[in-house]
Amino acid sequence: MIAQLTAGGERFVVETAEGPISVLQAAATGAPVLLVPGYTGSKEDFAPLLDPLAAAGFAVTAMDLPGQYESPGPADPEAYTPPRLADSVIQVARSLGGPVHLVGHSFGGLVARAAVIEAPDAFASLVLMCSGPAGIGGGRRDMIEQLEPVLATSGLAGVYAASLAVSRAQAGYVEPPPPLAAFLETRFLAGVPAMLQGMGHALRVEPDRVAELAAVALPKLVLYGEGDDAWPPAVQDAMAQRLQAPTSVIAGAAHSPAVENPEATIEALVRFWTTAPDATTPMTTADDAL
Repeated sequence: MIAQLTAGGERFVVETAEGPISVLQAAATGAPVLLVPGYTGSKEDFAPLLDPLAAAGFAVTAMDLPGQYESPGPADPEAYTPPRLADSVIQVARSLGGPVHLVGHSFGGLVARAAVIEAPDAFASLVLMCSGPAGIGGGRRDMIEQLEPVLATSGLAGVYAASLAVSRAQAGYVEPPPPLAAFLETRFLAGVPAMLQGMGHALRVEPDRVAELAAVALPKLVLYGEGDDAWPPAVQDAMAQRLQAPTSVIAGAAHSPAVENPEATIEALVRFWTTAPDATTPMTTADDAL
């Protein structure tokens, strides 16, 4: 897994009004694709997809959001709401030339949704990967709330140690190989504390904007792992119905299909991008097609 998270793509910086954004890009020609990571993630979460998508004919770029890993961000937690972060996504998308196929993972899906609502002309399609209609609930919400005071008293290092202890206590936990463990710790500690605080709050209070997104005439896909434990599959299915969008369920994956089953994820993305109808043509869901 360490090779999957750290290899693939050329690393460079896109200058935006909000500051420099670090990206990984594979291939300079082809239909542009932009991949947006989730809470506590980074562009490296998409590394397994980069070279295969480039080989399929796409100019694919994965970005950090401001404050994540190699992209600096402000010290104000209010700067990390989906609408505020959407500005950076739109600017990176416009730098790629032409309407962009946008993919948002988890919290990145909420940001990608805000970007499409704000600037639909910048995008050719939208994939919501393991994302939901509104703020997150369940165990992941509980974890954020439990760790919030730790950030205030012990900083990023304290949060990382506490979250690792919780993970190790869970049944079935498998310790990552040492190189991967080192990368994950380095990435987490490189983040901006205000980013962790601001995204964590925004992830819990995001309003339902599905109707606004449905009004945007772009092809949309809801994609998730069959074992997703963030927004339940039934919630994502209902969201797809409201969007009149198809769903793609990735077998053998949970909340991170790009890493857990990259082959199936790549197949689903390429199939969607190459067969999606014109933006003005309503898309049918799997249930509609029955």
